[in-house]
Amino acid sequence: MDKTITIQIGNSDDKLTQKEWSEYWKETCETISDFELDSHFSAGSNCYAPWQNHCWVVVAKETDIPALINRLTEVRKKFNQDSIALTVGDTVFI
Repeated sequence: MDKTITIQIGNSDDKLTQKEWSEYWKETCETISDFELDSHFSAGSNCYAPWQNHCWVVVAKETDIPALINRLTEVRKKFNQDSIALTVGDTVFI
């Protein structure tokens, strides 16, 4: 069964330099791309905002979710981030 997944990363604590943030974003994006998920949305904070964040909304097979979580966890740890926000659910058309 397919699940809708929202993936959110951020740097509101300024733990990452701008260069580190761009590398973190790139590796997260590449990880998501590696799974060839059906992407519905990808956007980040305004360039003039005092923080950086990004959100992806994708659709994945339920069986792919554990591997995706493991890979995202590896990226998070590599960049010393406390968390990545991940929401998994069902999309309901009304």
